[in-house]
Amino acid sequence: MTTINEIAPDVYRISLYVPDYNMQFNHFLIKDEEPMLYHAGMRMMFPMLKEAVSSIMKIKDLRWVGFSHFEVDECGSLNDWLAVAPQAVAVCSEIGAMVNMGDFAIRPARGLGKGDLLETGKYSYRFIPTPHLPHGWDAGVLFEEKNRTLFCSDLFHQDGNGIALTEHDILGEVREALRAGQSSPLPDYMPYTHKTKGMLQQLADLKPATLAIMHGSSYRGNCSKALQELDGIMKDELGPGQQVAEQQPAIP
Repeated sequence: MTTINEIAPDVYRISLYVPDYNMQFNHFLIKDEEPMLYHAGMRMMFPMLKEAVSSIMKIKDLRWVGFSHFEVDECGSLNDWLAVAPQAVAVCSEIGAMVNMGDFAIRPARGLGKGDLLETGKYSYRFIPTPHLPHGWDAGVLFEEKNRTLFCSDLFHQDGNGIALTEHDILGEVREALRAGQSSPLPDYMPYTHKTKGMLQQLADLKPATLAIMHGSSYRGNCSKALQELDGIMKDELGPGQQVAEQQPAIP
């Protein structure tokens, strides 16, 4: 199931829902002088994503393929995009470009450092490194400065097939998804560290107007408050105190 919705000016959310996982995989196409696809997607999804992107623009005109960190749903089909878009270049963190893309990508990637800007024409994207948030030491996010859209990868993960964009509180669904993940075969897929709160506050200080979310509905509203409250939810569900409490025997 593929759906396309414009969630912010010139930002098209291309969503593929996978019932077996009860999860959406969302990819964001930015139309500008130098168009960018943020989240390349899995290789198995490439034919569907290619068809969706081609309904919005000419594939050959794609200039940038961005992602937060090295993971199959973020960049698994990167080389497929580079093959059909001759001018396209991968864009990620400096760490990702050095450690992963030098061997993985079929041509050199552009690595961004803290505060670097990616100009696509009328829009500018500031890079904020977020090591191990959501996961991977190469992780980072992009913030579009004109309309204040934060491309926040796996943060605010929600299960199910939600609507494209909501102004309703999503934090309850986020907590449920994190809690469900703890009882899955692969728990703790997002670490909570002593640096998590500071990084989330740094993102909150940007005062984003829209959160472009990889899994689940994107959000428009008081995004700074949502980012601050996400810290408490992550600490409760993923923090070491929560894990220790689960391991402690009950006191009679």
